[in-house]
Amino acid sequence: MSEINKQIGDNIRIFRKKRNLTLNELSGLVHKSKSTLSKYEKGEISIDIETLYEIADALQIHVEQLIYCPPKRTAAITSNSNPAFFNGVSQFYAYLFDGRSNHIIRCVFDILSETDNHQSKIMMYMNYKDLKNYQNCENTYWGYIEHYDAMTHISLTNQDTPMEKASVQILASYLDSDTKWGLFNGFSSRPMMPIAIKMLLSKSVLKEDIALIQQLKVTKDDIRMLKLYNMLSVT
Repeated sequence: MSEINKQIGDNIRIFRKKRNLTLNELSGLVHKSKSTLSKYEKGEISIDIETLYEIADALQIHVEQLIYCPPKRTAAITSNSNPAFFNGVSQFYAYLFDGRSNHIIRCVFDILSETDNHQSKIMMYMNYKDLKNYQNCENTYWGYIEHYDAMTHISLTNQDTPMEKASVQILASYLDSDTKWGLFNGFSSRPMMPIAIKMLLSKSVLKEDIALIQQLKVTKDDIRMLKLYNMLSVT
């Protein structure tokens, strides 16, 4: 059994269940038998390109989400155009603190494919419960990550609610470190309002403890800077 076939099969099963579709229902959408789809999900047979696109279309996702394989090591995408923090990285993590429910929101970013020297296609899976199945999350976003001399910009669109846009700005990503602060701008539906919030990005999974929560919360220094500039900012 090919590892790639198995990973693609696992991805199909994850996104099928996320859409609350049975094998029978998906087989009707892509005109394949239930037994064939079951073999796809188990990684027992390879999938042709046309069928991959048909399955992705039926699941209302990007085909790259099916063929993406989480890296077994950090060095995955290396480019001279990538700043130090992102160089050699195809997956990274991010953390927010939700003051409405007083809990950490965890995110996984997958860098799918490079489109040009400064931009790559990216997925963000927000508020997952199980890291092994992080694609099964509360909100999924797709978009692009762009690198510039002084900053990195991530633009995002909610995969299920396209009217919801979000973005992340990361300052000085050319300086390497294990973590990096960013400012997340988005839209809250509980209550309905535009928001800006601190986001801590990391190359590895962080321990979710009191120390991390204190980092993610708005500090006295953040408030001082807010009063000084009349802007919420992170550095």
